[in-house]
Formats: sequence, structure tokens, C-alpha cells
Amino acid sequence: MSSDECAPEQRRNIRAHLQIQYGVEIIPYPGQLEDRLLLPNRGAIRLRPLRQSDVGVIGEFYRRLSPQTRYLRFASPMPDPPEALLRLITSVDDDRRLALIAESDIADGAEVVALGECAALDDHTAEVGFVVQDEWQRQGIGTALAMRTLGAAEVRGFDRFIAEMLAYNVGVRRLLDRVGVVVSTKTWRGMSEVTFLRRVSVRSR
Repeated sequence: MSSDECAPEQRRNIRAHLQIQYGVEIIPYPGQLEDRLLLPNRGAIRLRPLRQSDVGVIGEFYRRLSPQTRYLRFASPMPDPPEALLRLITSVDDDRRLALIAESDIADGAEVVALGECAALDDHTAEVGFVVQDEWQRQGIGTALAMRTLGAAEVRGFDRFIAEMLAYNVGVRRLLDRVGVVVSTKTWRGMSEVTFLRRVSVRSR
């Protein structure tokens, strides 16, 4: 049985066993989440789980975003993301915090073009966030990344999701309508908190 097929409690037991056996915490890499996505222009990008060692590439990714896209994601233009933020984003553990990235091949390796994040708020609820690099938007990448991120989160026991965004962020709201069913929306001082369920889950009930 792969780590991605384990129930959340089994996953934690495996990690505890590895920590006792080797004396350090070993974070399993969920390789089952790796995939390739074909784009409308017949190109392709690679989807894979984020690693803790990806601090540098995530920093480069955020610096390539336009000020508008950065503002929509963080409610701040933030031209140079602080180290603490990058460490938080990459503090994945394949249990309570998970992230997927989309990569495009370039001459000397790969370049991150999109990021989907999921972090536990309690045992059944997780906060999610998604951002796609400007020139890669409107190609279905955000939808594909969101669907896979939510699916991976459900395997880990999360069935309710929350996204916080600027109230006028129409793009993310449309994305949530495509991949989920909104349960509630609370708006205060220009910020909206949207609670939703993954759309496939709702259809299967």
C-alpha cells in the first residue's frame, strides 16, 4: 500500500514508526500525485507535490508574478516574499499540510508556473489557496491543480474547505464554483471567507 492510499491515522503511525527507527522525522514523498497535464495548445506541464527543499523555486515563482496577481493572492503586492512566508509554504508534511506545483520545462531544468496549497484547520477542515503565473492563466491549469489538491486533501481526511480572498477576486471565485459547491460566504472589510465542498464529493452523495 502506498503512502497516498493510507488512511490519515495509518499515515501518522507510519511516520511515527520511521521517526522512532531512524531518530529523525522522515516526510514521505507522495509520488502518486505526480502527473502530466496536456494544455489546449498541445503543450504539457508536469504536476508534482511540493518538497520542503523547494524554498528557492517558490521564491522565484512569486517574484515572477505580476503585482496584481501577488496582490490578489496576498492582499499585498509583496514584490519579494519574506523568508518566513516561503518556509511556511514549503513546510509540507503529507498529512496536515500539502501543496502541489505545476512545472514547465525550460532549457536548464523546470520552472514553477502554478501552486496549490492545502493546510489543516482541524481534522476535517482545510484552508486552500491557488495561484497561477500570469502568462499561464486561462489554460485550465488552475482548475486541474485545484481538483488534484482537493482530491489529495480528501484522501487525508479533509472534506470541508475554506478559501480567503479579496472580495473582488472574481477569478478565484469562478475557480471555486467550478471545483466545489459553496456552502457559505462571509465578507468583512473587503475580504471574503468562502466555505465549500469538493464538487465530486457532493455529486457522489
